[in-house]
Amino acid sequence: MRLATFNLLHGRSLTDGLVDPDRLAATITALDADILALQEVDRDQTRSGLHDLTAIAARALDAPHHRFAAAVVGTPGTHTRPLRHDDDGHGEPCYGIGLVTRHPVRTWHVTRLRPAPVRAPIHIPGGGLTLLRDEPRVVLAAVLDTPHGPLTVAATHLSFVPGWNAHQLRRTIRALRTLPAPRLLLGDLNLPAGPARLVSGWHPLARRPTYPAHHPRVQLDHVLADPDGLHHLPPVTATATPAATISDHRPLVVDLG
Repeated sequence: MRLATFNLLHGRSLTDGLVDPDRLAATITALDADILALQEVDRDQTRSGLHDLTAIAARALDAPHHRFAAAVVGTPGTHTRPLRHDDDGHGEPCYGIGLVTRHPVRTWHVTRLRPAPVRAPIHIPGGGLTLLRDEPRVVLAAVLDTPHGPLTVAATHLSFVPGWNAHQLRRTIRALRTLPAPRLLLGDLNLPAGPARLVSGWHPLARRPTYPAHHPRVQLDHVLADPDGLHHLPPVTATATPAATISDHRPLVVDLG
């Protein structure tokens, strides 16, 4: 069983700045993941050609089960509004996360996370530091039927605000602990490997730098396993961070066998 998590940068290539659905599909096909968590995902956004990027990824993997969970409605960086728990954007442009699986889904679960209450400095490539307002975040979990038995898998993308991302991670762990073990959390946590393990108390299945894509120096993207039920998972047989033609992150791939 292959797991992967990938911050898509809404499918944009750093080489030409374009979002090409065929290039996105080829990149996802190459991952050949049975379970894929996606972050910075667009649906019906002009900047990404009005495509549903989660659906493109699902087709590329020939995966019959997928879901997109919006964090905000509108165009990121300009006008957005947060979503209520049962709000799906009502056909408006959305931005959030996705989860794609080849395994049957028993149930889907959505947990919404509040944004940081203060602006925080963030480095903009070529533009230095700027103060940005944080956005709401979301956790998308699925309870799957796999060849190894039931499995809870969740995808998320946590805040870039130091300290607040740790708070969100603790909230995420509490929510996932209400679902069946074994449990996996995949995503861009905006935390390095050490703090991610310390805050969550969960076991990392891979320790590899994933950011920035051209020369990774820090691991922001993780596959974490709850120690409760870890013994029911197959062992890790391989990990990788393959180069991709899109995004400023590298995907993180974990094989269980």
